[in-house]
Amino acid sequence: MIIARRFRGPPQSGNGGYSCGMTARELAGPCEVTLRAPPPLDRELSVARRGPGVVVRDGEAVIAEAAPAEVAIEVPAPVTLAQAEEASKRYPWFDTHPFPECFVCGHKRAQGDGLRILPGAVEGRQVAAAPFTIDASICGADGLLRPEVVWAALDCPSWYGMLCFHPWEGQALLGRLAVRIIARPRASDRCVCMGWFLGQEGRKIHAGSAIHSASGELFAFAKATWIRLKPEAPADH
Repeated sequence: MIIARRFRGPPQSGNGGYSCGMTARELAGPCEVTLRAPPPLDRELSVARRGPGVVVRDGEAVIAEAAPAEVAIEVPAPVTLAQAEEASKRYPWFDTHPFPECFVCGHKRAQGDGLRILPGAVEGRQVAAAPFTIDASICGADGLLRPEVVWAALDCPSWYGMLCFHPWEGQALLGRLAVRIIARPRASDRCVCMGWFLGQEGRKIHAGSAIHSASGELFAFAKATWIRLKPEAPADH
């Protein structure tokens, strides 16, 4: 498998959610992917079955591991499209984003190139949300949003579900993502992505995320584990 530069998170590595989604393509049904190292860009990575799951390697180095898993998480009531549009105006990283060209939440990516999912706090609720319009370039031949991009769209909103309500100045990277896809939106559909904080254990941050249609239909949901980086640790390799 190859992670193209378009799908970067940090400048020199793949967006975590997209990379997890590429890994998960080998498995059917809900699964969990653990990232072991920053996924390199524009390089052939090997994918091999291991028991019921798969492992992705860059040479001998393990990049990601995936296995079937149930996604045990309660999804909050959906946010309306109007609420998401208003919340996105409160996106907290317009001036301080460490990776402003992230495929998912980078505000310096052009519409149609990046996803431009820019979540902000929803007034009166403990969730962050943003609108998401499905571009044809990220859909398959069937006209549906590609599964790996569903994973990507569930990645960053989970982080903002924490950040919007528990501000923090350091950096963190996605460590693990478990996703269940119920259905996939079509090209040109307008959707709502939302995220919410679940808790923290040491440097591990747990958060949830979901994608709904504009009418409130649940397309997919996820549970994410983020790892806060130590001050001396690089966020990119």
